[in-house]
Amino acid sequence: MTLHASETWHAALDRLQRSGAPHVLATQVTSAGSTPREPGARMVITQETVYDTLGGGTFEWQTINAAREFLQQGRTGFHLESFSLGGRSGQCCGGFVNVLLEVFPGATVNIALFGAGHVGREIVKLSAPLPWQIHWFDSRADVFHEQDRRQPRLSCHTLSSTQEGTAALPPYCHTLVLTHNHDEDYALITALLQRRDIASIGLIGSDSKWASFRGRLQREGYSAEEIERVRSPIGAVHNTKLSNKTPYAIALTVVTELLWLTDKPASLETRGLEPNALRTLIDDTKTT
Repeated sequence: MTLHASETWHAALDRLQRSGAPHVLATQVTSAGSTPREPGARMVITQETVYDTLGGGTFEWQTINAAREFLQQGRTGFHLESFSLGGRSGQCCGGFVNVLLEVFPGATVNIALFGAGHVGREIVKLSAPLPWQIHWFDSRADVFHEQDRRQPRLSCHTLSSTQEGTAALPPYCHTLVLTHNHDEDYALITALLQRRDIASIGLIGSDSKWASFRGRLQREGYSAEEIERVRSPIGAVHNTKLSNKTPYAIALTVVTELLWLTDKPASLETRGLEPNALRTLIDDTKTT
C-alpha cells in the first residue's frame, strides 16, 4: 500500500538525500493541452511513500510504478517518461506530459566516524563523492558546523555515551575511531567489540598507542581473535609510516583503505582486510 505523506517534496528530498535512502525525484518537464499540473511540478517517490503530487489519477500511478521499477532494478540516473492523457494513462484530459525521473540509489555502505577533528573533517570531505552514508559522532556539542548538517549522506551526532552511539549503528557498518581523547577512543573500541555484526573497526594512532590498547584489552580478558578485529594504525600501507603527516594525507590513506574494505560484500565472517592482504592488493594494482 502506498502512503501519501503530508511532507512536501523538497523537505522529503532534503531528508532522503541526507539519510542516504533510495528515492526518485519526478519532475513534469513539458506539457501540451489540458494537464493536471504545470511544468515544474514535482513529487518524490520511495518504495513505500509518495511526497507531493503531479495531479493524481492513472497518470500519477503509472509515474509512481515506473519510479519503483527503476529503484527495484537498480537503474539509477535519468529516465524520461511520456504520457498521453487519454491514451496510455486512460485519463480524459486529452493533454500530453513528459516526466523526468531522477533515480537515486541511496547509500550502499555505512561508515561510522568517531571524531570531528582535522583528520575526521578531511575524511568526510574526501568521502563526499562516494556512495557512502557517513554517521559522524563527537562528544563535543559545538564541533559540528551548520553546513555539516546539510551535506547529503552525512548525519551528525553529539556522542552522549559510547554505548548509546555504538548500539545505534546499522549492521555491517565500517567504523573509524579518531577522537580527541585516548580514554574515549578506548571506550569506543571496547563498545564496538561487543557488536559482532560490525564490518570493520579502525583506530588512529601510533604503534605505541595500539600496543598500550592491546595490552589493556588482553588484561581485561579479550581474546586474540577479538583483538585482531581492530585495525591500527588506520591507513597503514606496506607497513610503513607516511612522512607527510598532514590531516589530508592521513585521510587520503584512510579513505583508500576503506575503498578496499567496502569493495567486498559484508558478512559476519568478513570484518576487514588483514594488513598483508591489503598490501598484496595494492601491490597487484601497481603491476597491472
